[in-house]
Amino acid sequence: MQHAHPGSSVPPVRGKSHNPGLPLRVGTRGSPLALWQTRHFLGLLRTFCPVLRTMDVFEEHVIRTTGDATQEAGTRLADIGGKGMFAKEIHEALADGRIDFAVHSLKDLETELPPGIVLACTLKREDARDAMILGPRCGAVDPANPLDALPRGATIGTSSLRRQAQLLHRRPDLKIVTLRGNVMRRIERVAEGFCDATLLALVGMNRLGLAHHAGAVLDTDSMVPSSCQGIVGITVRADNTELRQLLTGIEDPEAKAVSLAERAMLAALDGTCHTPIGALARVQPQGGLLLTGLVARPDGSFVLRRSVEGPAADAAQLGASLGASLRADTPSDVFA
Repeated sequence: MQHAHPGSSVPPVRGKSHNPGLPLRVGTRGSPLALWQTRHFLGLLRTFCPVLRTMDVFEEHVIRTTGDATQEAGTRLADIGGKGMFAKEIHEALADGRIDFAVHSLKDLETELPPGIVLACTLKREDARDAMILGPRCGAVDPANPLDALPRGATIGTSSLRRQAQLLHRRPDLKIVTLRGNVMRRIERVAEGFCDATLLALVGMNRLGLAHHAGAVLDTDSMVPSSCQGIVGITVRADNTELRQLLTGIEDPEAKAVSLAERAMLAALDGTCHTPIGALARVQPQGGLLLTGLVARPDGSFVLRRSVEGPAADAAQLGASLGASLRADTPSDVFA
């Protein structure tokens, strides 16, 4: 199938096992950020294929996931099965043919997708850094040492073992309490005094117009982000070749390369959801790929950070190599 272009007709894009036709049904979580990402993606698709602008061709299907259902209980994601819990029900709907494709924060996708489901498209990566939301007990922020704004013994609300481990490695005096919920709810919890500070992905705050709540932004040298943080990914059924080909028209090549490297590193580490892991790949000015990975103990007593560089065309191999290297030099109890 040729890519769509102005004046083209809309091809049948349902999977082979389903009746072709319109509308195209897109699955998404129901959080404000998830809906923003879904509508942003659909806007890109309409721009790429102008004929879609004049037709009512998309249906949003909001799907409540296990990860969403457990947020109110304050349960750590690691205790209910890890990041895949934000995609399980969505991929069940995709496999059953109730939706045609699904939009995700790529950091929430497990490295091994369910049979018959593929990652068909990655969108341009936005800011991958973490931001700190600071409560009234926190002091002035020194951009060179933003963690110094946290008073001694400060309580930090987070459910991310990656953030917890890196914070405690530098500031073992800090106290960690579990905090989950959507972006705005976590900001509100700090203002209510539940904790002195929390950390959020800056990209989500930017997308929701909430970046003014960030008291400090942590550079990726001091806080290695989650693998694929800031990247939106689209999954489809593997047999839906026409939709997969259509989506290649809006895929960002750089996002594809860095996500390949970061997800390959995760797969090689094969850590459990209780293993703090960070990853960040960046395409260098000369075209090479620099990949940084981190493995730690949740209490911060062990942190191993390492980088490799090579051709962007070898992204997956670079990720696998770095993952193997990190695993070889990490105490076995970290992966228990």
